[in-house]
Amino acid sequence: MAKSLFEEKLNSDEFVITTEIGPPKGVDLTEMIHHIDLLKDKVDAINVTDHQSSVMRYPSLGGCLLVKEHGGEPIFQMTCRDRNRLALQADLMFAYSRNVVNVLCLTGDSVDVGDHKEAKPVFDADSVQLLEIIKTLESGYDTAGNELKGVPQFFAGASVHPEADFIEPQLVKFDKKVSSGARFFQTQGIFDLASFRRFMQYASQFEVKILAGIIVLSSAGAARYMNKNVPGILVTQEIIDELASVEKGKGLEKGMEIAARFIRTIREEKLCDGVHIMAVGNEQIVPEIIAASSTVSIPS
Repeated sequence: MAKSLFEEKLNSDEFVITTEIGPPKGVDLTEMIHHIDLLKDKVDAINVTDHQSSVMRYPSLGGCLLVKEHGGEPIFQMTCRDRNRLALQADLMFAYSRNVVNVLCLTGDSVDVGDHKEAKPVFDADSVQLLEIIKTLESGYDTAGNELKGVPQFFAGASVHPEADFIEPQLVKFDKKVSSGARFFQTQGIFDLASFRRFMQYASQFEVKILAGIIVLSSAGAARYMNKNVPGILVTQEIIDELASVEKGKGLEKGMEIAARFIRTIREEKLCDGVHIMAVGNEQIVPEIIAASSTVSIPS
């Protein structure tokens, strides 16, 4: 039976660190393999994104198999945008058969924001329904009520946005995801720790694990762009001003410093169970951020 080392680490009550890798557009996997080898011993699990921002890339499941082959612990990001429930179930069974058991259930970005705007979106299910599909498979049946020969067991998770402008709908959806079987959450990017603390006061009543999303910003301009164009992201003006205060070419260095500071604060205050670092195409800097997070000083 497949086993989740990621689940074991979360249940050990140690501070957990995950990160993510964006697959290439094409079949040259050299850089992706380099990033896996660089990160596999520095983090507890590696997400492989699933056509992030609706841009066609090498598949998440293929990337997860690479992570396994190279000795890492993968988290299969699965979106509902491109698959109906037949394909969702088939990919889940394939993943389990190859010992890929950690699944992050996502609805998926609209095709309108991607590079194949003529593609037909599917959305036969959303993230809550995908969690229900996993529960159904784990009960020994498919969604049509047919009995399975061999029953998979997954460690299923989902995303949540603790800093949404209107938090109530997020909390309602969070409740639904927990009820539907989510056992861990990786949040969208955290930029306001006061808002995150308030969210954790609510989330702490549930028997789920929470990893705070840490996005590494490369410049004030990148932060403003994300505020304007990336749904669910709200970089505070204080952070934008801090990024803008450095000389040209030093933005990423400052962004790494900010990320390390947030990680250390979250760890020291024991705000949640760990962090999920999103380096946005700069996977090679993640080990340096992790190292700095244990030494960087926190401004009073």
